[in-house]
Amino acid sequence: MNTATLQQVLTLEDAATFLRLPEETVHRRAAMGEIPGRQIEGAWRFLLSALEGWLQTPDQRSVLLSQAGALADDESLEELLAGIYTARGRPEVDPDLD
Repeated sequence: MNTATLQQVLTLEDAATFLRLPEETVHRRAAMGEIPGRQIEGAWRFLLSALEGWLQTPDQRSVLLSQAGALADDESLEELLAGIYTARGRPEVDPDLD
């Protein structure tokens, strides 16, 4: 394996330096699956390309927030919503909350 390939695999310390974050933060977020990495026999390893891709991908919350209100002006929304509640056999308004 050549040196260039080895430099593509980062240790926890390397990944923290690359991300400019404390090692504890990278460790915690990787363990929660929020940062792409693998734990191998107790040691964390990160692919540089995976970290670069992760940084370039908007998080799901940002995507959802950017789409919020996208259907607000859709004239068929009320009919669609009523159909969904009907199909589920539930009222649109919870009678227990009135």
